[in-house]
Amino acid sequence: MNTSSCPHCGALVEGSEPSFCCAGCEAADAIIRGAGLERYYTERTEPAPRPSGLDGGWDAIPVETGTDGLCRMGLTIDGMRCASCVWVTEHVLQGTEGVREAHVSYGSGRATIAWDPSVVSLSDVAGRVATLGYTPRVLGQEGRPDRDLLMRLGVAAFAAANVMMFAAARYAGWLGGMAPRFEALFGWLSLALATPVALWCAAPFFAGALAGLRARVLHMDVPIALAVTVLYVHGVLGTIRGSDTYLDSMTMLVALLLTGRVVEGRERRRAAEAAVTLAASLPATARRVRGSRIEVVAADALRPGDQVVVGPGDEIPADGTVESGDGLVRMAHLTGESAPLAVDQGDPVWAGTVLIDGGLGVRVTEPGDQTMVHRMADQVRAAADREARPTSLDRLAPWVTATTLAVAAAALVVWWLAVGLSSALPVMVSVLVVACPCALALSRPLCAAAGLGAAARRGVLVRSADAFLDLATVDQVGLDKTGTVTVGDLDIVSADDATLRVAAGLERFSPHPVAGAVLREAAARNIPLPVARGIVEEAGVGVSGVVDGRQWRLASAGAGRIALHDDRGGTSFLNLGDSVRSDSADGVRALEAVGLEVHLLSGDDEGVARAVARRTGISAAMGGMLPEAKVEWVTAREAEGRRVLFVGDGVNDAPALAAASVGVAMGGGVASTIMVSDAVLVGGSIRPLASAVLASRIAHRQIRISQTASLAYNVVAVGAAAAGWVNPLVAAVLMSVSSFLVLWGASRVEPRVRAAEKRVRGAHRPGRVHDSAPVAVAA
Repeated sequence: MNTSSCPHCGALVEGSEPSFCCAGCEAADAIIRGAGLERYYTERTEPAPRPSGLDGGWDAIPVETGTDGLCRMGLTIDGMRCASCVWVTEHVLQGTEGVREAHVSYGSGRATIAWDPSVVSLSDVAGRVATLGYTPRVLGQEGRPDRDLLMRLGVAAFAAANVMMFAAARYAGWLGGMAPRFEALFGWLSLALATPVALWCAAPFFAGALAGLRARVLHMDVPIALAVTVLYVHGVLGTIRGSDTYLDSMTMLVALLLTGRVVEGRERRRAAEAAVTLAASLPATARRVRGSRIEVVAADALRPGDQVVVGPGDEIPADGTVESGDGLVRMAHLTGESAPLAVDQGDPVWAGTVLIDGGLGVRVTEPGDQTMVHRMADQVRAAADREARPTSLDRLAPWVTATTLAVAAAALVVWWLAVGLSSALPVMVSVLVVACPCALALSRPLCAAAGLGAAARRGVLVRSADAFLDLATVDQVGLDKTGTVTVGDLDIVSADDATLRVAAGLERFSPHPVAGAVLREAAARNIPLPVARGIVEEAGVGVSGVVDGRQWRLASAGAGRIALHDDRGGTSFLNLGDSVRSDSADGVRALEAVGLEVHLLSGDDEGVARAVARRTGISAAMGGMLPEAKVEWVTAREAEGRRVLFVGDGVNDAPALAAASVGVAMGGGVASTIMVSDAVLVGGSIRPLASAVLASRIAHRQIRISQTASLAYNVVAVGAAAAGWVNPLVAAVLMSVSSFLVLWGASRVEPRVRAAEKRVRGAHRPGRVHDSAPVAVAA
């Protein structure tokens, strides 16, 4: 038998003449050749992936328009296999009408794009990438407050390094002698560098202290602002008098505190943006029946009782009930399940789901902002508005501040009355400097930063220190099934090669999810695709056609099964399923080994959920859970005092992610899910979660140790300074030593995480789901 390869993806096709395996590859080839990029096919080292289409919701992703009228965004592009892939993607984007700039990096897999929104939309740009066979995803970007803090940190770090250099020269001069003019020069240069640090770099701490005082709250910014003020004023007076200034301590204090704030303050995309994306992912128009005619109206104009018609490929514009027709509805938008749902007269349907074949007449029951998707968006917004919990620093700060001020004031009065003002002022300065809350304020952000780095090195990117430290408190884990524990795509469980070959020929140009599963399996087995003629696809029934001169019909044969009938009365079967990830069982065992209770939550039926749970060792599994049911499960556990870690990947999981104590999205999930999550699993595996929990617990423990040590240091050092045993220079040195101890404690987080991982691995024997065998789902 003569075979050839698909010119685009390389799939084997029967026949001596090259032909495309599917319409997607034919469209990708047309785009590449239409842009004059034919050399891609001769220079590439590997075939392109088979195009799989673009997920919806791209036009709802918030983008900013610059002063030049262009929108800019970064994308991560998955599937690029060689330098030629990067070249063709970049040039196709650059050749797209309305795209002004496009740069693609092979090393990072990222694309930076600028486009004119009046000419082309973001979904069109992403669609061009998807048509080539690659998968575009939204790339997270830092917000403006972060850039402002980085600018302040850069100035403070530069000034601190130079002031420290001048201070070292002056201290060396005390030992070996230094000309007064050079000592004065270094003093004034230090003051010049320290002034913008005190007045501009430290402004966030002054603003926070002022806001706290207005609200009659003494939080951590108050003693920080007070210490910076005292050190700077003392530095100005010392420079004028030619005495010690301690400006090196002041600039280093601000630089270290800003480092902690930058690390702690990196903001994740606001949940409000995710809510907008969820709500805006609904279709904008609907075809409403009015008597004997059909009119196109805005989806927002629909009212309960209206009848709309939905054709193949259309999104359903409102929640409703099927009044006529039948078909298959892709429910992934709501339930996350890959298998389409067969609907008939009387069945409920939901806005945002897609009719992949058939035709429906739907009676609207819940239009506009009453749809399930809008209720999901409202739940996301409500979760975002939850009041932030006070940290241990917030509780300690009033006491530390009040005690420091009281001791400093008492020392000033006592020494003034006993010895005089000239001796009392250095004692007061020593008390304020030695009690500087640098070590106390840095313990949380630095230890959290060390833990965040440990988690990131293991494939868990956490958006903030608060979310990371919350991992230490979780005691229950809720895992979505599809795309989290399983791969999320339909796969062929079993079928002989002959059956698969004929089925692949019939399904060759079909957009149906089952067709994708058949074609992927045929490609995996290197089965050439036969030529089929007379293809007839019946909505909700199946597909028929002629292969090898014989008539064949492919139709559903119940849950997870497809029957191939021939014209001689013979029947063979293909079994469908969703593959369990190869390391999901190990991930579940690791979570249980660190003391977490694991539950499986699925929109699929109860039997499928339990089958997946058995394969992965999960003891508790629930099926048939719509998004609202998942949220109810999370909130019920939280109301019982439990702390829930929820992991999901679909739009349907966004409300549960937002409601949980910690929400973790799969890295390949949709944009709105990643936006609302507290963390992202970048490797497509739940296995690193246990390590992230261990890192959080270790960082949490180190924070308590550092804060306890800092408080003990403050008690001893403040007492010694008030007694006159510590002069301002020694106080500045002691302050630096206390900060160094916090830094040393933070550096011990990573080694302790590695040691804890070894103990966990010793507590359970890693297993494996052999061959990632699929679990049957409804076909």
